[in-house]
Amino acid sequence: MNTASLTDPTYFINRELSLLAFNHRVLELAQDQSLPLLERLRFLCISSANLDEFFEVRVGSLRQQQALGLNQVGADGLEPSQLLDEIAVRAHVLVSQQYTVLNEVLIPALKQAGIYFIRRTQWNEAQREWLSDYFDHELMPLLNPLGLDPSHPFPKVINKSLNFIVELEGVDAFGREIDAAIVQAPRVLPRIIRLPEAIAPSCDSFVFLSSILHAFIGRLFPGMSVDGCHQFRITRNSNMYVDEEEIDDLLKAMKGELAQRNTGMALRLEVSDHCPQESVDFLQRHFHLKRQDVYRVSGPVNLNRLQTVLDLVDRPELRFRPFQQGNLPTLAQGKRDMFRLIRSGDVLLHQPFQSFQPVLDFVAQAARDPDVLAIKMTLYRTGKDSALVESLARAARAGKEVTVVVELRARFDEEANIALTSRLQEANAHVVYGVVGYKTHAKLCLVVRREQGQLMRYAHLGTGNYHAGTAKAYTDFSLFTCRPEMTEDMHRIFHMLTGLGHIRHLNCLLESPFHLHQSILRKIEREIAHAKAGKSAHIMAKMNALIEPQIITALYEASSAGVQVDLVVRGVCCLRPGIVGVSDNIRVRSVMGRFLEHPRVYYFKNSGAEELYCSSADWMPRNFFRRVEVAFPILDEGLRKRVYDEAFGLYLQDNTQAWILDAQGQYTRLTPQPNELPLAAQDVLMASLGGEDASFSGRLLDVAQPTTMH
Repeated sequence: MNTASLTDPTYFINRELSLLAFNHRVLELAQDQSLPLLERLRFLCISSANLDEFFEVRVGSLRQQQALGLNQVGADGLEPSQLLDEIAVRAHVLVSQQYTVLNEVLIPALKQAGIYFIRRTQWNEAQREWLSDYFDHELMPLLNPLGLDPSHPFPKVINKSLNFIVELEGVDAFGREIDAAIVQAPRVLPRIIRLPEAIAPSCDSFVFLSSILHAFIGRLFPGMSVDGCHQFRITRNSNMYVDEEEIDDLLKAMKGELAQRNTGMALRLEVSDHCPQESVDFLQRHFHLKRQDVYRVSGPVNLNRLQTVLDLVDRPELRFRPFQQGNLPTLAQGKRDMFRLIRSGDVLLHQPFQSFQPVLDFVAQAARDPDVLAIKMTLYRTGKDSALVESLARAARAGKEVTVVVELRARFDEEANIALTSRLQEANAHVVYGVVGYKTHAKLCLVVRREQGQLMRYAHLGTGNYHAGTAKAYTDFSLFTCRPEMTEDMHRIFHMLTGLGHIRHLNCLLESPFHLHQSILRKIEREIAHAKAGKSAHIMAKMNALIEPQIITALYEASSAGVQVDLVVRGVCCLRPGIVGVSDNIRVRSVMGRFLEHPRVYYFKNSGAEELYCSSADWMPRNFFRRVEVAFPILDEGLRKRVYDEAFGLYLQDNTQAWILDAQGQYTRLTPQPNELPLAAQDVLMASLGGEDASFSGRLLDVAQPTTMH
């Protein structure tokens, strides 16, 4: 087949539209009656938060292109203006479905379960009296009404804040006629208020802040009448634009740019559905938005704030059942010697089915151990009050050589990373901000230890962040090893990051931006050659996103040559499977459930000489060309089989939490056929890897003796 024909724009799904399709799948989970009720509410909130970020980042980038007069066209051939029009159509459908799910599905189901959201029109006299008092004493002192007139222009509305436009009639204390005002709800105010049990139908009865403000907002305007009060919210461009070539201090520049995030270009206006068109038009004009940028909603303008209910309601039967994570064995004294364990063979963890604690223990033990001389680590996201960061600071204060590559530009974690940078610098650790123009996204930790007069290196490599919180919610693989070929490669990568020298040769790791992309292409070409020679050929990959056009074209070539390609892509997938003569041999599925699927795993059958890599990199242009990423091979045969089984074997059989992508770009959720037993990959892994004993039984043994790669 002519390779040029494989780049036909009709063979590619648009990235942004695929991302909206992903959020539709998240919303489907909110409607899944087999899931616990409060978890369904959580999925509704996630779909809302995801859509916020979609506008802040993806739509923000497209609008920025328009403002600069750029017409960058992707592999799918859509120009920014065409794409923004299509996004608006699909986003309106998604938002409408979100509020339908809230009002017609979840709120009635929650009420049946004894959890009430009491609307303003349903308050009885006792509730109204209590809420009136609550407004006077808890809300009014924090509210500052802003009349709109020539001396009081429209106030600055920050990103995603809750605001009200109030229609007034009458004159103020100075005799001026004021017909409109803006009331901004401070972010310190709770968006959901629990009613006292004595005046509520249950102990879990709630009222929206917006309902209370609607009911009593007139008290902010004595002597005037309120003709209407309507909530609205603005979503702004939250991309950070720092010209790294023109600045002297990235840390200082990032601090300055953070302040601008809440005041970027307005992208979307959400407003209550009963707001008069005249007021909507006024807001639309003020924020320079088109009609398609206005979203009328039937309910609170920020559904993500419903997450509060999950913290307030103590109903274990309405949540996922708790499960015990598997762990590594301890010594007789109850302590775990990570160095001894790693020396006995490579160690593999599959989080969150197994605990993240060994990763924290590895760094903590290195910080305490007098024989450890140096720790080198990359940090992308760690969370607040990270025990891992404290261990690094302790090691630096103890005089160990601690080098930390902190990615200041980890989106929406910039402020946290700036804070941890200061903590580490105060402890005398060497902090590096990565490489100008490239985010450091690789997950690496290298420990140098003196043993019997010689230096020994121990390493941890992962597919996920060094974040104890997300390690309980994201699925990821972790590998501990002391194999010299791997630790030497890591040593060279850290030298590149801190000293900016070239990497001339790596033994077994694949890294971007220099080698990973070409390495993957060569491995795909090798599978094509095997297939043409009549040998066994198979490519499998599990990741968050598949976008990069050259890789997609290469996979089309592989399919055309007879290579079977199985892809498990949680989020965005720009490849169209099942196109006759192009992608007949490619199958794509998305698996979603209790935990967020996060690992990147690549498998190449290689005519029986199998290769399997875990990685921090999705197959996206940014990961291949604008980030420092690492893919690491699973060299132990037993562990390689285990990752194969857990990343592909189970997920390709999942028939309850899987969606199949077709050539039209549509996803269809699988259900067990009459002759099939239901199988959910995450449930199987919880059962087989969870608990103190299960993680070290049978085929799921975590510690393997080193073997040579066959």
